[in-house]
Amino acid sequence: MVDEWLNRWRKHPAALGVGLALITIALTALPFVLTMQFGTTWVRITNFAILYIFLALGLNIVVGFAGLLDLGYIAFYAVGAYVYALLASPQFGIHWPFWAILPLGAAVAAIFGILLGAPTLKLRGDYLAIVTLGFGEIVRIFLNNLDHPINITNGPRGIARIDPVRVDGIYFGKSDTVLGLVFTGPIKYYYLLLVMVMLVIFLNVRLQNSRIGRAWEAIREDEIAARAMGINTRDMKLLAFAMGASFGGIAGGMFSAIQTFISPESFVLVESIMVLAMVVLGGMGNIWGVILGAVLLSFVPEILRFTVQPVQERLFGRMLVEPEVIRMLLFGLALVLMMLYRPAGIWPSKTRKREFAGQD
Repeated sequence: MVDEWLNRWRKHPAALGVGLALITIALTALPFVLTMQFGTTWVRITNFAILYIFLALGLNIVVGFAGLLDLGYIAFYAVGAYVYALLASPQFGIHWPFWAILPLGAAVAAIFGILLGAPTLKLRGDYLAIVTLGFGEIVRIFLNNLDHPINITNGPRGIARIDPVRVDGIYFGKSDTVLGLVFTGPIKYYYLLLVMVMLVIFLNVRLQNSRIGRAWEAIREDEIAARAMGINTRDMKLLAFAMGASFGGIAGGMFSAIQTFISPESFVLVESIMVLAMVVLGGMGNIWGVILGAVLLSFVPEILRFTVQPVQERLFGRMLVEPEVIRMLLFGLALVLMMLYRPAGIWPSKTRKREFAGQD
């Protein structure tokens, strides 16, 4: 009965418009609902979830579309973050505007993506993963040590007092009241990030359905056959690395603006693994599955963080095990179960579905 009703509703000409309107209303009201219930803490968490969507969509171009396993993706996030921090802080006394630095950060990250992709064109699978892992660690170590003999990155101390975003007179570092609604810094960033992530989703959809996207998928399925069909696999791989890296650079710039402080410890290997888990868990190659994976892996650990300690105290009257330990155990168990029962991901692409179903 329910399936029949859903199928009938999907075929209705107004279904798409009504669905988009409901989603728009929900996303617009979300930060105020969260603020009324929990304060701005969960708005901040939502902002970081959107940043992870940026990263996951960028990595999905490399891993999901082109089939190139990248374990050092967080390096591009770091590059974008430090480009913004160096050009919008007292570190060098430079305070460029946000909209000038963000494209520059994306371009520098894309160049780093090409630098990573060029020497690894003939590598696949485990070998490519090891090389990209090393690249990510090299970038982090460089950032950690570029404080002597010339202090560029301020080393492990990080860069503080980074300028928040200013757009057309709107200062994101303070609160404003409009029509009785209080727009705090986190709420302003939420709307800015929401607009930007919508643009990134649109670009991803256009890329996937374009000639370039089909070329990436051909390389992923069979590189030799793709080359035989006239696809320039070298250029396509470099383009995948550059495009994916540019999204990471944009996310890094936004991270610097929101945090107003960064250090190399924000860009460790665990972050790369987390973003890769979002892509794999959600469904490699499927944009909407990747978004779902990013949202789940952003919110579930935070929900566990706030619930593990109260549950222990209610059951045992005290804490027996550190909340962080139990949180990671539960988180890991959930990932293992997902990989056992949904190996193609929660929302896989049609191609991945066929692969795991044993179809040609």
